[in-house]
Amino acid sequence: MVLSTMPEKKAVDDTHYIPAKRGNGILRREIWVDEKGRVSRYNLAYINTAMHGGDNGRVVGYDNAHNFHHRHFLGKVEPIDFVSFEDVEARFQADWLGLGKRRK
Repeated sequence: MVLSTMPEKKAVDDTHYIPAKRGNGILRREIWVDEKGRVSRYNLAYINTAMHGGDNGRVVGYDNAHNFHHRHFLGKVEPIDFVSFEDVEARFQADWLGLGKRRK
């Protein structure tokens, strides 16, 4: 068996600044892929220090650092059942949109 020596590469590195009239904060999306184009690492986060001062301002986020898939929400970290990266993105989107009432 030959192991690949090709490292993963960062395929997405997006930062969106949300204006105060729309809720304020920062949306971060980082995605790394392996040599076959499969997501190997990810970090999705909504950061707003006015809403939450802990966890570096991360209000809600999903990542797979530290060798497990997990969710950050207002300072709490909990493991999640990983189905697919697309499922994680959908969960993040639902959480982010659900914060709308809190941001107003």
